[in-house]
Amino acid sequence: MIFVTGPLFAGKRAYVCRALGLSGEELARRAVWDVQDLAVRAPDLSVLAAELAEREIVIATEVGGGVVPVDPEERAFREAAGRLACLLAERAETVVRVCCGLPQVLKGEPLC
Repeated sequence: MIFVTGPLFAGKRAYVCRALGLSGEELARRAVWDVQDLAVRAPDLSVLAAELAEREIVIATEVGGGVVPVDPEERAFREAAGRLACLLAERAETVVRVCCGLPQVLKGEPLC
């Protein structure tokens, strides 16, 4: 599994398409994105991570930067999203962080 993460609107999907030579339709078939939104509703993050790891490409938006929210529910969401990202990175063969459209390979081989 390839796990791609980075800030909101950082070019994660565009990078994957460019690096793997995929069209938007191919990406939709082979990848799942915005997985951080699944974390808050998941009864067990390990089970969710195992299910997502079956996909070829998993893309998540980093939500842990910036000011910590006052609202306990928002803090719990950030915590769950961060834990899910750690579980996915652990299971992934390749981990890439994309910021400003620039990829940084954190684990494994570059995609292109």
